Amino acid sequence: MTPFLIFTLLSCNESKNSNPNIIYILADDLGYGEIGVFGQKHIETPNIDALAKNGMIFTDHYSGSPVCAPSRSVLMTGLHTGKTPIRDNGEWGERGNVWSFKAMLDNPNLEGQRPLPDSIVTVAQVLKNSGYRTGMVGKWGLGAPNTMSIPNEKGFDFFYGYNCQRLAHSYYPTHLWKNKEREYLDNYLVEKNEDLAPDADIYDEISYAKYNQIDYTPTLMHNEALNFIEKNKNENFFLYYASLIPHLALQAPKKWEDYYRKKFGKEEPYTGYSYYPSMTPKATYAAMISYLDEQVGEIVSKLKEIGQYDNTLIIFTSDNGPSFLKEVDVEFFESASYLNSSRDRLKGSVNEGGIRVPMIASWPNVIKKETKTNHISSFQDFYATVCDILNIEPPYEIDGLSFYPTLKDENQIKHNYLYWEKASKSGQQGIRYGKWKGIKKNLQNGKQKLKLYNLDEDILELNDIAEKHPEIVSKLEEFLIEARTKPKLDRFKIKGLGD
Repeated sequence: MTPFLIFTLLSCNESKNSNPNIIYILADDLGYGEIGVFGQKHIETPNIDALAKNGMIFTDHYSGSPVCAPSRSVLMTGLHTGKTPIRDNGEWGERGNVWSFKAMLDNPNLEGQRPLPDSIVTVAQVLKNSGYRTGMVGKWGLGAPNTMSIPNEKGFDFFYGYNCQRLAHSYYPTHLWKNKEREYLDNYLVEKNEDLAPDADIYDEISYAKYNQIDYTPTLMHNEALNFIEKNKNENFFLYYASLIPHLALQAPKKWEDYYRKKFGKEEPYTGYSYYPSMTPKATYAAMISYLDEQVGEIVSKLKEIGQYDNTLIIFTSDNGPSFLKEVDVEFFESASYLNSSRDRLKGSVNEGGIRVPMIASWPNVIKKETKTNHISSFQDFYATVCDILNIEPPYEIDGLSFYPTLKDENQIKHNYLYWEKASKSGQQGIRYGKWKGIKKNLQNGKQKLKLYNLDEDILELNDIAEKHPEIVSKLEEFLIEARTKPKLDRFKIKGLGD
């Protein structure tokens, strides 16, 4: 081998290894206490726990929002919900019957949510422009088909999954999207609220057959993720793994369902109407999370197989707190851990149970094993961290703050504050300022006083101490004004904030 060829090969290898691969695993509605290393006692998550053991736990990490779409918008844009374009869930109903699975099957233009504007440069575009191969599997929710805000137009070389959040309410849909085309599956259509047959025996598994069909999408999407890793093993890659699990409906692989049925014993079926019925709701819910854990283990195994585990930054987290719906027994699972588990303070709420989420970072080349940090961070920080790792400036001013120094065990700059807002559920604002947490609710009914909590002493957010600390309240009120711009879409406007 000539010296020139040796130099060329070494240069290429150094170029590949100079930056890490990045895999961002986003669970859907996974509570702060629903994995083992965050205190879960009933659901087994050995692979996620091992990821934490070999990396770092973030105890004070927050989602971008208490609900799906805006949380993903914050992640992709680096802008918190006072500035990001998508500030709440909200369906694009002007197009027609968007809640009908049949109507969406017949007309792709009814799928999907409102798009991000063309001016937005996503974190995926930043990585793609920096030479990364970029892939996404899972749930998008940030732009309908035939808009310029589908994954392939927002920085992803490869996409496989759900364009639409509503369709993702079923794990056995009629189709997924592969890049810009539909891929039809070996499933038949079952509408979202389709109930059991009137004469069904609720204790007979056969009665639930139509809710458990052939093509289980978490398996299909996972296989595409593994293929993406294998295909791009010789290049830097970014994989956004936006799992559906454990978002309702309750649908799980049979082997895991059977495992937890045996473990938990007999239970009463869920036969309600909001999502599909389930004969064994607790067993099925646990089964879904253990299946996600199994998938995390397979991702780690694949990285080790191709020799890229040590130089891959893996982040595991959730898009918001656990479901408040009765299908999920959050009391039994202690889904919110030591946070307030009142159902009006979980998903959909700016209380800690709605926005504080588990977060694990693994990167053997950089992160020390079995480490833990209480650095206060949120979804917008991922964008800033990526730019920091790549040693580039963000394409516009973002709200994120890089936590790369924390990963390296170096001095970390802290946020002045974190901010959330949400127009629905009567209008809400939340702010964290060190140990202080400020909350306003019922903002659609007009201006409201700030409620103040000391999280060091009152993690349940039960004792409003605003009157005792007027100077803190005054400071937070200034931050609340500073944090937001007026939303462009009427749906995201909040009356009590002057919109």
